This record gives sequence, C-alpha cells and structure tokens, in this order.
Amino acid sequence: MNALFGLLLALCVGIAHADDMTVLRYVDQDPGGPPYTTRILVTPDFMRMDSGEDAGDFSLLDRKRRVVINVMHDSRLAMVFAPGTLPPQPAGWKPRLVADKAERGGKRFTLTVKGVTCSAGIAARHALDVARAMAEQKSILAATQYRVWKASPPDLQYDCDLANQVWNSGDTLKLGLPLEEREFTGRTRTFESETRQPVNPELFRVPEGMAQVNAPS
Repeated sequence: MNALFGLLLALCVGIAHADDMTVLRYVDQDPGGPPYTTRILVTPDFMRMDSGEDAGDFSLLDRKRRVVINVMHDSRLAMVFAPGTLPPQPAGWKPRLVADKAERGGKRFTLTVKGVTCSAGIAARHALDVARAMAEQKSILAATQYRVWKASPPDLQYDCDLANQVWNSGDTLKLGLPLEEREFTGRTRTFESETRQPVNPELFRVPEGMAQVNAPS
C-alpha cells in the first residue's frame, strides 16, 4: 500500500492546465473472471469510462445535462439514462459508514448494512472532481438500479445493492478518490495510474449516425 500511495503522489506533481483532462486507470475484477482495465477520462463537462480503447464501447456522463449515455458500436445504439424518482427508504434503513486514517492521509472505510459489509477499501483526498463525477453518475443511475433490484427474484434482492447503487451510492466517494475497493459480491477495483492529457473532444461525443434511445424512466 505504501508503494501505491507513493505512485499516486508522484503522479500529482505535474502542473494541470484548464484544457487538460484527467486520465485514471483501474484494474477491475469480477468474481471468477480475469482482471481487466477500466479507463476513466474526466473534464469539467464530461466523464467517459471505457476499456482503454478510443474506438471501443464506452459510458459517457454529460455533467451539464445530467444524463449517462452507454454507447454500443456493434448495435449502433446509444442508450440514454436520465435521473428518476426513488421511493422512500424503508423504515429502519440505517447503513453505517466508518472511515479511519490510512497511510499518507488516506481513509480506510467500510460501508455496512445490518452487519454485512457492502463495500470496503481506501480513499484519498485527491482528484476530488473525479470522485464527484463518479458520484454524479451513480446518482443519475440510482433509479435504474432500483428498478433492476425490484425486478430481481426475492432471493437476489440484496440490501447491499441498495446501499452501493441506490440510496448510499455516493457515500464512500465523499471520502475521496477510491484507491482500493472490494464489494460484497467479491468484485474488486485497484487504482493503477493517473495522468493529465490534452482534451480530445471526439472522445466525449456520441458517434454520428448512432441512434439514441431513452431508457425507461
């Protein structure tokens, strides 16, 4: 972990310019699957998540319009998600977020519901606009995530999904940029690198001729 924080600090030395974008790379891994790269590009107006390939599929957060657009090249389709209305939290809904000091000013956190650890990891007070953009995207998608949860079989309706993706989706991101995270499902995320690069506007546009379809709201 000391090496991870050292890498983060070393990458923060450069001078940022207004026309730059922040480029983060994470190593993600789903239970039973191989690790894979997630690239996150952030400007004041947009956030793009992809696999690191400029021409591949991607998810685009338009921070001004408050929509998330999933671009799928093979189907020539862009699915547009807008914020929806969430039902009231159930009676007795009391998730618990605990954050303790970690190395070099970071925070080691755990988010629990009814004694179950929904997510745990380390966050740093760095690249806070990236953390805000991540929280903005989760907030926009929260109503969609709730509909997915509600439509799931009862034995697959986990409280931790409601905590991580619906009512408390941005809680851990208020602590800062995630450096490590493990969800109750076993899914993991580990910070790999950060750079600043000149903005490429083409990366933040839906390709011409691609149909845009509004997701159910």
